[in-house]
Amino acid sequence: MADQMTKAQLVAALAEETGSDKKSASAMLDALSGIVTRTVSGGGAVTLPGIGKIYCRERPERQVRNPATGEQMTKAADRTVKMTVAKALKDAINS
Repeated sequence: MADQMTKAQLVAALAEETGSDKKSASAMLDALSGIVTRTVSGGGAVTLPGIGKIYCRERPERQVRNPATGEQMTKAADRTVKMTVAKALKDAINS
């Protein structure tokens, strides 16, 4: 498995690729994160070309089992973040 890229490494790579400084790259990354968070938490979806689509999915109320006690309980409806990976990224990984 490849090493995990940290935020500092991502900022440095982004700065190098765009020809800007690390401060600007960090601000762009923070702004992107904020935009995605606001949009998805509001029920929308964000498509990052070549990467994928991030969206919110509603999960209905359901029965779950406590693994420690085996007790059945009802879990309330909630929302979760999902991501569909773009075909271009899948193809790049599998080639």
